[in-house]
Amino acid sequence: MTDFATSRSQRDRSTARRRIAAPTLAMLPRVGDSLSFLYADVVRIVQDDTGVCAETTTADGETTRVYLPTSALSCVLLGPGTSITQPAMATFARHGTTVVCTGSGGVRCYSATTSDALTTRWLEHQVHQWSDPERRLAVAQQMYLKRFNIAVPPNTPLNKLRGLEGQRIKALYKHLTQQHRIGRFRRNYDPAAWDEQDPVNLALSSANTCLYGIVHAAIVALGCSPALGFVHQGKQHAMVYDIADLYKAELTIPLAFSLHDSSNPEAMARRGFREGLRLYRLLPRIVADIQALLAPDESKQIPDGHAVEMVNLWDPETGSVPAGVNYAHHGDRIHAPESAEEALEEKDLDRPN
Repeated sequence: MTDFATSRSQRDRSTARRRIAAPTLAMLPRVGDSLSFLYADVVRIVQDDTGVCAETTTADGETTRVYLPTSALSCVLLGPGTSITQPAMATFARHGTTVVCTGSGGVRCYSATTSDALTTRWLEHQVHQWSDPERRLAVAQQMYLKRFNIAVPPNTPLNKLRGLEGQRIKALYKHLTQQHRIGRFRRNYDPAAWDEQDPVNLALSSANTCLYGIVHAAIVALGCSPALGFVHQGKQHAMVYDIADLYKAELTIPLAFSLHDSSNPEAMARRGFREGLRLYRLLPRIVADIQALLAPDESKQIPDGHAVEMVNLWDPETGSVPAGVNYAHHGDRIHAPESAEEALEEKDLDRPN
């Protein structure tokens, strides 16, 4: 009896730990409140009764575990040599943490997860703005305005906007080159000759990729499509590049030039970028900027990360009607239940006696 009672007590404690670890909607933070990103490589990420941990095993069989603050991370960047279990992926999904697969050092973003519980409201705003050339151009103009804080005439063509961008970035490079006294600088990104690049280019590529991971996480957390860009197009990360460009002149480019004499510019760029996230509170800005670009006339914005429990049906006149309702008894009449009780009553009509 004693052994049985002890075993039952251990099972109860294990069940209690799992219930405590399982998040509820009230516990989940908004993406703008999340701390940062986490880059990991050459580790195995697993789930146990306590939480998600990254573990490594030495040659003599000794295992070291580090537990991850899943609910406080906006995204996890998984580099080469990393493996992750299905229970750990499920925990990240429940907490709304985006898992991004990257190349070595966090450079290059290959894929990312998407939560199934997100509303499509912001995706619909994105498609609405993207599908019309005039609205798409207006969003692109707003992006340039946010980047350089200059007014752009409404009829300014996109090729002129690109010229203005090139001039300002070139002037910024020249200013930082003179400030840090490093001679001439030319932006170069060549994955085939990665180790031959100068420290500024290495740091800039590393910091930009971390920025892409954060922006990707924010876009996915809002339920938008990373593929539907307004300035960039042709890749699954077009929108990521659009939004990331808003912050490079302020954050990643000055950071890269400050590391011109670093012996390990890639790692230092990642650490410096993490500090910059705290300093500039970048995630809340990304969320607010995306919402302002996609729905400038929105009078009341819903919180980012807002989840929906039931899918609705599209209607060209009313916009949306409840799903899970049999409309056979309504004929051509558009009808929306006035309450949850009415919706349940309508479902009861379809049940066999």
